[in-house]
Amino acid sequence: MNLQNKHILIIGAGTMGSGIAQTIACSNSSVCILDTSLDAINRSKSSIYKKVEKMYKKNLLSKTDYDSIITDRISWISNLNDINKLYNISKVIEAATENEAVKIKLIQLVNKTFEDKDIFYASNTSSISITRMASYFKNPEKFIGLHFMNPVPYMKLVEIIPGLQTSKDTIDIFQDFAKNLGKTPIQSLDQPGFITNRILMPMINEAFYALMENIGSAENIDLSMKLGCGFPMGPLTLADFIGLDTCLYIMQVLHKDIGEDKYRACPLLKQYVDAGWTGQKSGRGVYTYK
Repeated sequence: MNLQNKHILIIGAGTMGSGIAQTIACSNSSVCILDTSLDAINRSKSSIYKKVEKMYKKNLLSKTDYDSIITDRISWISNLNDINKLYNISKVIEAATENEAVKIKLIQLVNKTFEDKDIFYASNTSSISITRMASYFKNPEKFIGLHFMNPVPYMKLVEIIPGLQTSKDTIDIFQDFAKNLGKTPIQSLDQPGFITNRILMPMINEAFYALMENIGSAENIDLSMKLGCGFPMGPLTLADFIGLDTCLYIMQVLHKDIGEDKYRACPLLKQYVDAGWTGQKSGRGVYTYK
């Protein structure tokens, strides 16, 4: 495999990073995933290969595309020093955990690693200020928010969030990038939660208040929104799917940055996270998973 053919670097081999990489590979482009955890890399490989095989068996991929994705279009690295071998990197998409300190550290590492290279940087954040993060990037006009929805290969929406410093050229490049992936891009102001989570997370938080106050069981709260409002998934089930720790972090960002009590995280949501009940990924959240 020729790493020098890789033009897009994904930082983070978790659920979102793997989903973004799979989507890029399925659009006939090459991508490299960086993660310092070998366990995360192995899980990423297993997940992507299984999903791509399922697509092939459903005739959603040709044999040529399937073989190319498996053998050539995606590569993984675990050593930051190996990035210097990727001479043709033009875009970095960071898909690390939703924690501002972690994301800023990664921006600084990219600055150092690609100090002589002109690249674009997109953060797959769901709530953190793009303007603030861009101030740490060596070329802030080439920094942007690129918020994919989970699961990435199936969800059509991508939020494009320019920071105050982001150039129109950068916006246009990532609008076209999203469209080439078969996604529908929407542009949001760089405000806490952007569009999607400014609406979604308070609803999930209110569902936790309804559960805490015994207004209804978890099952009935979810059914009320599924059957009464036409949602494909109830808010508590969705919270488990997203990760309760992620939901809590976003609510804390909304509350801190906006400063209104209506964005205060529900105490029950905090308790679940304190207990380690973070949703499907931990085997226990609002519901229990095998």
